[in-house]
Amino acid sequence: MQIREVVVTGKEQVVLQTGELDERPGAGELLIESECTFISSGTELANYTAKDPDVYVPGKWCTYPWRSGYANVGIVRAVGEGVTRAQVGERVFTYGSHASAFRYPQTRLVVPVPAGLDSMTAAASRMAGVAASSILLAEIRENPWVVVFGLGVVGNLAAQLFRARGCRVIGVDPVAARRDLAEECGLEWTVGGTSDEALEGVRALVGAGGAHISVDAVGHSGVLMDCLNITGTEGQVIALGTPRVPVAGDLTAAFNRIHRGRLTVRGAHEWFLPMYPDIGSRTSQFSKQRMLLDWMARGLLRVQPLISHRMPPERIKTAYDGLLHQPDVYTGVGLVWANS
Repeated sequence: MQIREVVVTGKEQVVLQTGELDERPGAGELLIESECTFISSGTELANYTAKDPDVYVPGKWCTYPWRSGYANVGIVRAVGEGVTRAQVGERVFTYGSHASAFRYPQTRLVVPVPAGLDSMTAAASRMAGVAASSILLAEIRENPWVVVFGLGVVGNLAAQLFRARGCRVIGVDPVAARRDLAEECGLEWTVGGTSDEALEGVRALVGAGGAHISVDAVGHSGVLMDCLNITGTEGQVIALGTPRVPVAGDLTAAFNRIHRGRLTVRGAHEWFLPMYPDIGSRTSQFSKQRMLLDWMARGLLRVQPLISHRMPPERIKTAYDGLLHQPDVYTGVGLVWANS
């Protein structure tokens, strides 16, 4: 069968290519026809702009030409021998790429999408999956103050997830539109301004003792320093975003703050979880995604307001450049494959 797929061919170069796909799935494989996919403005743009040097290293996962995307909702059209995780005709969420159809191993994530949940919104839940690492790693006790730095899609969703766990959450972002969107999604407190102004605003809310938990959802080493400075004694700092840009600074000041404040610093890269439960009911990528889809279906997690654009795949260049150069307009972009 003929398919279309997004391919990043070089720095800030992306095309929609056509190709052939053997539609007969092998053992343990599913053939999935895409309905919607969602763009990750972090990982995908980092590779699109060559911030990750591995794009130039042969054999790496993102080497050019790179078939991008890992947030897909589609319909299972065929299954190979031994497939148990989905049936033909079922609508599923997977880590599939931006392609009209693809063969996919069931050893990777396959999760049924609840009836009534919009396919694009379900695809966008992929970003909530990234954000959820923060609540799964944090030790949430009593009624903590949580400060989330950066209210892009991942930061907004992280703030919502902490709020759903009963935390008192403050969102920090210099962009007023992002703060407004976070408040639309239910966040009670947001703070803007410069770094010093933001920290002052947070202290006015949490008091002299500081926050119990702080989250860097930006992926910037300078923001991590703000997290260290606003977190109270024996508090937790969660590094949710992936730092990619070099930042000059004083390591002694950072380590001194960790040492004297008895702070716990946790890296929240999402792949610390196994794909499926391998011991009893152990938390996994599968159980995490089912939880998120359930919370969305029940109205506990609002993803829909974060989707600013739904585009045909032919406009992938516009989508990437919009997310890159106009992030306050292109807050979240999905591709519509069905009937496109």
